[in-house]
Amino acid sequence: MLFVKQDDLKEGMRLAKPIYDRKGVLLYERDSKLTRQGIESVHNFGIIGLYILEPAEPLPPITEEDIAFEKFQMVNTFRIQDEWKYIREKGQPSATPTIVSQVIKSYGRLDHKLNFVQSLRSQEDKHYKHCLNVAILCALISHKMNIKLNEQNDVVTAALVHDIGKLDIPPEIAAKSEGLTEADMDVIYKYEALGFQFLDRAFGTTPSVKRTAQQAFRQSESIRKDRVEKNAKLTIGARILLVADKFDSITAMNEHALPTSEISAIRYLMDHPEAYDATVTDALIDSINILVPGCTVELTNGDKGLVITENPRNVLKPVVLTFSDNSIIDLGQELIYGNLDIKDVMKTMDNRVSVDRGAMEAMFGMKKNSAEPEAIDPSLLASLEN
Repeated sequence: MLFVKQDDLKEGMRLAKPIYDRKGVLLYERDSKLTRQGIESVHNFGIIGLYILEPAEPLPPITEEDIAFEKFQMVNTFRIQDEWKYIREKGQPSATPTIVSQVIKSYGRLDHKLNFVQSLRSQEDKHYKHCLNVAILCALISHKMNIKLNEQNDVVTAALVHDIGKLDIPPEIAAKSEGLTEADMDVIYKYEALGFQFLDRAFGTTPSVKRTAQQAFRQSESIRKDRVEKNAKLTIGARILLVADKFDSITAMNEHALPTSEISAIRYLMDHPEAYDATVTDALIDSINILVPGCTVELTNGDKGLVITENPRNVLKPVVLTFSDNSIIDLGQELIYGNLDIKDVMKTMDNRVSVDRGAMEAMFGMKKNSAEPEAIDPSLLASLEN
């Protein structure tokens, strides 16, 4: 799989991902060949590029839920863009309640973990995609924490609009992909803060929306300035928004740099409980797939292996089958394995966790078309150890 920028696309290239229009209508299915019209559509939609299959590459597996998730992201990115424009011009929301309702309906009631797949962001759509992803994460986390429906609604709403002020950041700063100075960050802070005037006007009847966004924003700025208020009286919504915002920011994909993996992002959140509520971080861990059975990992000693069992007590300490000698390592047994840890997860080109489902199916009877493995019989682990 290759990422090809829009100017380098050619007729006949095979799509690794489907293409939809703004309304979610499927235009081109996976594995279909690009036409001249398809290339023109990519330009018209402002898509910076596509994931393309190499000539002899088979179509990689993907679940129906993953396909639906990516479609949901694409369609609602356009809707948020239109909604922000409406809010800024009219001083009131239009489609926000509908978008919030759909986010909660789709992702605020799940009874299983989600494959949270990031989509590539351009300069033009990065704020909309970020806020949508943060809203989805807030829906997942708030559901896992069993907070009241009205509070869930408010935090998801706050997530959708919390970065609306960033549209006014001067282009010379907004265009920087890296190397932001402290002075640049101060300018960004200024415009983020000014953005709350739009929330004042648009959500005056629901002040908790602005309060949630503003508290999370101020705490985030305190973290940046290394002035964290350890006992800050943040609402539960603000604490959820803070964690979701940081996780998505760390793992975001763009054309200029490789994203940080989910496991590295989770490790960062866990290492800073004074800034990011540990209870919220735990709810995030319980909401998305991070080290699922079948994913390939690199250990801190340089070995590579296959995750065969998750650790419910510590997501960073699963049971791993090493490739070097087929030994089984339970990283949760720290007295035996000391400081040995997962260094990182091995990814595919489009930032999906690389999962060897064939190996898992052969060893443990993984369900063929499922993202979740069946329970692994302990006797199978014992037989491998012997």
